[in-house]
Amino acid sequence: MTTQPKFILVINCGSSSLKFALIDPASKQQPLTGIAQCLNSDEANIVIKHNGEKHQDTLDAPFGHKEALANLINYLTQAQLIDVIAAIGHRVVHAGECYQLPTLIDNKVMAILEELCTLAPLHNPANIIGIEAARVAFEALPQVAVFDTAFHQTMPEKAYTYALPRNLYSEHGVRKYGFHGTSHYYVSRQAADYLNKNIDDTSVITAHLGNGCSITAIENGESRDTSMGFTPLAGVAMGTRCGDIDPGIIFHLLKNLNYSTEAVDKLLNKESGLLGISEISNDCRTLEEQALEQNNPQAKLALDVFCFSIAKAIAAMTTSLSKLDAVIFTGGIGENSSYVREEVIKQLSLLQLSLDDAANEKTIRGQAGNIASDNSPAVLVIPTDEEWVIASQTLALIKG
Repeated sequence: MTTQPKFILVINCGSSSLKFALIDPASKQQPLTGIAQCLNSDEANIVIKHNGEKHQDTLDAPFGHKEALANLINYLTQAQLIDVIAAIGHRVVHAGECYQLPTLIDNKVMAILEELCTLAPLHNPANIIGIEAARVAFEALPQVAVFDTAFHQTMPEKAYTYALPRNLYSEHGVRKYGFHGTSHYYVSRQAADYLNKNIDDTSVITAHLGNGCSITAIENGESRDTSMGFTPLAGVAMGTRCGDIDPGIIFHLLKNLNYSTEAVDKLLNKESGLLGISEISNDCRTLEEQALEQNNPQAKLALDVFCFSIAKAIAAMTTSLSKLDAVIFTGGIGENSSYVREEVIKQLSLLQLSLDDAANEKTIRGQAGNIASDNSPAVLVIPTDEEWVIASQTLALIKG
């Protein structure tokens, strides 16, 4: 490996995890990737894959984001990889209306990110921990923030405005922001290439389906509407998040069932969705096994609600498009669950969408392609690559 600093170290701190990758944006080469999982718990562990070799450590609690980064930095130092890093690219979930583009991090930016923690209390604090630790460890290197919300800043006012008193937006920033922006950006560009179309003349709906899920309408390369809102809790049903519900339920929980605000927050974010309905798991693979092989009715209901909510969101997104060139599935579930894709598209026959069953079944585990039948608009499966987007945008910024 050359010692010329050409790699970007991408750091993605989740609420209880830390993903990282050393990426050459030009070639997409990733000599080192890894993840620290179950942070701040007894099951905390870190896995580093370097040139095809896997290194795994189970670490003593308490083991959080700072310790995970220290472990990573120690490995990079021992492997003599520090000198090949040109910059650090950080995924930051919420930028409010402050940033529409990748931003070089300084003390002023850090202060603004701290203020934005109220908008994403599960994610931004973890992002900040990662940035602070990296700024200390890589003091001489530029640090760049790439924001989940930035791609959605092109939404028109009618799409991001809530039907609430106007001062809540003008004085407190209460509006739809949207998330998973780097993923929606990436797969929409990949789809345009696949369809042999210019991105400026492409209208698609992207479905990022994982433990968190969001659906986005993209017209001429720009986000026009998206299912997540003021926070990542809104939209379709997810792994542990409820998605859209009647707000009156919250008042009922508080007033009549004696929930505290903290208990409501935990219920809606961590105990609902696939997990809440099934009472089994938030993992789609487990639920498919239980529903299809064990005939578990609660697992089947959880999947039915999940797929119905996604289909409804896709249908709703057509109101923001002038045409429909393709529906795109991405994310862990979108890329791997032929069952979910089939159940979603089955409910969109009014849009003339239908699948080629054989193509749908085989397009998993990193495979990309069109799984639509001959008489249908394109239905594409495109593996996302948020880390590469962060790396390429980081490099573009530091090069001016």
